[in-house]
Amino acid sequence: MKNKILLHTCCAPCSTYVVDKLRKDGYDDLTYFWYNINIHPYTEYKARLDTLIKYAEMINMPIIIEDNYGIREFTKNVVDNIDGRCYFCYYSRLEHTVKYAKEHGYDSFSTTLLVSPYQKHDLIVKIANELAEKYGIQFIYQDFREGFRIGQQMARDAGLYMQKYCGCIYSEEERYLFSKKKK
Repeated sequence: MKNKILLHTCCAPCSTYVVDKLRKDGYDDLTYFWYNINIHPYTEYKARLDTLIKYAEMINMPIIIEDNYGIREFTKNVVDNIDGRCYFCYYSRLEHTVKYAKEHGYDSFSTTLLVSPYQKHDLIVKIANELAEKYGIQFIYQDFREGFRIGQQMARDAGLYMQKYCGCIYSEEERYLFSKKKK
């Protein structure tokens, strides 16, 4: 299947199943795209990026890195609506992906965010479809959530760094502070 796909990638573990499935489905022209202004702290950002670079080499996957630790931009845009932050997070990262794809000759785009049962799947799809229409580029949609656990095992088997929260400072708070209160 000829389709040059730019794959927004939040992290290597989330990409394992997604890339495997897309390749099995005949999509053989995939490129990772790293743009994640939400990830905090910097050490987490760096660990995820380094792991993705390592995994890209392992699976012979091209990678484009937009290395922008954007914590100031991210927090500035969500501080007045912390509970609604996911919209800005998805939209900003996917729009950056779509613009890059359109400007650099890609036919389509997708995202590894579609694999996680912890993400707001319907919101991601809605935003991606809006951006596809706005920029005139195809959104490759698949509900990859069925492969989430398989992908996690693939990541463990490959010895990849496995993060413990979505990425932003607020998801880190939810993961550690709020889960502690539930006990």
